[in-house]
Amino acid sequence: MTDLTWEMNPFGGALVDSRSVDPDPNIFSDQLKRAIQTWKHEDVKVAWLEILPSCFSAIPIAGEKGFIFHHADSDSATMTLDIHAGSFIPPYATHYTGIGGVVINEDNQILVVSEKYRAAGRGPSYKLPGGALTQGEHLASAAVREVKEETGIATEFQALVCFRHWHGYRYGKSDIYFVAKLKPLSDIITMQEEEIAECLWMDVDEFLSSDTIHLFNKTIVKAALLSKGVSPVEIPGYGPSEDFEFFMPPDAMA
Repeated sequence: MTDLTWEMNPFGGALVDSRSVDPDPNIFSDQLKRAIQTWKHEDVKVAWLEILPSCFSAIPIAGEKGFIFHHADSDSATMTLDIHAGSFIPPYATHYTGIGGVVINEDNQILVVSEKYRAAGRGPSYKLPGGALTQGEHLASAAVREVKEETGIATEFQALVCFRHWHGYRYGKSDIYFVAKLKPLSDIITMQEEEIAECLWMDVDEFLSSDTIHLFNKTIVKAALLSKGVSPVEIPGYGPSEDFEFFMPPDAMA
């Protein structure tokens, strides 16, 4: 019978090696009992237990020992145990992140979409193309990708012009929605029919004066028209570039 193995993080937390969790519930129960005794003796503050699908039978055993869920992904569940009551445990992801693109062509027309799926009772209303970031994706590339996917229009990222922070979103999480200014590189629309009911170039003045367009959408478009926003910059010493994305006002790095 092998014991659980773990590493200590800088904050007094014991990070259990998921590979040391025995798939047999009875053996795991004994492993955990001995480990908890050791953690108490060694003044561990919090125990972090990641359980892989092959050992999901360990979840109720850990629950009986006082572990609670911290988060779950498609390939594991992570549970925690306060060895010292009241120890600080940082929360898991608390926000969704999305981005919309303000795309205005040389004819002063803005690219807009009307979603196919919307809340019951809500009629069609035009809005900016955009959507949620995928894991590991930068804001700039997400804006270009979303506009391309929904409308077929290729664009070049220029600046972030504003953002909205909203609590009480999906599953009780919060949401941050960024607005980007994008330069169109093409003009022929190829609509994503799975999600979009309509897509068109609309005169900006018509968009801003329409009674059927939500005030929020009008406001963020005005922000894009009036503000230079913040643009991508590189800061020496930070990298690789796929891990960092910085935005600053024009000439901030001069």
